[in-house]
Amino acid sequence: MRILRIPNRSVFALLFLFSLSSSFLYFIYVAPGLVNTYLFMVQAQGIMIRESVKTMGSQMYEQVVRGTYVKMNNSLNGTDYPEDLNHSEAYLQTATFLPEDFTYRANLACPERLPSMKGPVDVNMTEISLDEIEELFSKDPYMQIGGHWKPRDCIPRWKVAILIPFRNRHEHLPILLRHLIPLLQHQRLEFAFYIIEQAGYHPFNRAMLFNVGFMEALKDMDWDCVIFHDVDHIPENDRNYYGCGEMPRHFAAKLDKYMYLLPYNEFFGGVSGLTVEQFKRINGFPNAFWGWGGEDDDLWNRVQFAKLTVTRPEGDLGKYKSVPHHHRGEVQFLGRYALLRHSKERQLLDGLQNLKYFPNITVEVLYKNITVNLTPELAPVSDY
Repeated sequence: MRILRIPNRSVFALLFLFSLSSSFLYFIYVAPGLVNTYLFMVQAQGIMIRESVKTMGSQMYEQVVRGTYVKMNNSLNGTDYPEDLNHSEAYLQTATFLPEDFTYRANLACPERLPSMKGPVDVNMTEISLDEIEELFSKDPYMQIGGHWKPRDCIPRWKVAILIPFRNRHEHLPILLRHLIPLLQHQRLEFAFYIIEQAGYHPFNRAMLFNVGFMEALKDMDWDCVIFHDVDHIPENDRNYYGCGEMPRHFAAKLDKYMYLLPYNEFFGGVSGLTVEQFKRINGFPNAFWGWGGEDDDLWNRVQFAKLTVTRPEGDLGKYKSVPHHHRGEVQFLGRYALLRHSKERQLLDGLQNLKYFPNITVEVLYKNITVNLTPELAPVSDY
């Protein structure tokens, strides 16, 4: 019996080729996203420096104007200006909210600027189990199974379905619910949570999961709008109103990982919303984006093609913190640029109209779970 002997040189050569190919795949699928984030951080630093210089210049100019006006008008306290320069953006954000002694009426619609909406919230990123969160909020007598809640002291102005795409993020979901449930309750909205979980081995398809969640949510009730919410985006201000009156809306306009700056004007990621009719009109999200990246840009294009105008929260209301993660096990979608070049041609062909799926549905204490095994064959696209 002869034993096959492999020369040491061949072993080392195979190990070298394996490490080289692994590095090559890493730089193709992972490194571009990291590099893009780093480059944006550098750009953001420059923007922040420029804005600081502009702010300093504005403050100096303001002091000159005030001093000149005081001398001209012999003002005693230096505050009688033709334009009130003391009104800060923060003040304007708080001026129109109802007082603490406001009386709710069960037969009238809930106002949109309530005294329960205090503004900035303390974000707690500490991990907590889902059991603890369920125990905490199940004590609320108005919280129904599946996470459906509505106020009883006034008629909810809007019915909002919160759709959350999901895979392998079990430690993030309780953190989001810990912050998002009180926010929606403070805003007196009727809401329910839908966790759309992707099974199988194909790359994560965030957009297709949203389409599935939308179709399933409409089977439960007549929602006014849907909010597409990443599980790792935690709102920092409960005055960031999740109602449906200014749709389409990009809620997460200022994310901490981008130094609270908008990466680019067409950025539509993180947390966004449309009315049910708007989402149907644009044929939903595209289904062809396998892997992370690009689907939000395509959604922005669809909204623009439909002549709709995206709104964003004013000032610091749109601030969010991002739970740290690194797209674990998920690859970047390298074909997104080719698809984005043909957004208009694909809009009517790829979306809600060509979607097929076979869900496994369970109703949990705080949400409805919709598990689907997604494959490209479930959303075929004809030539365009």
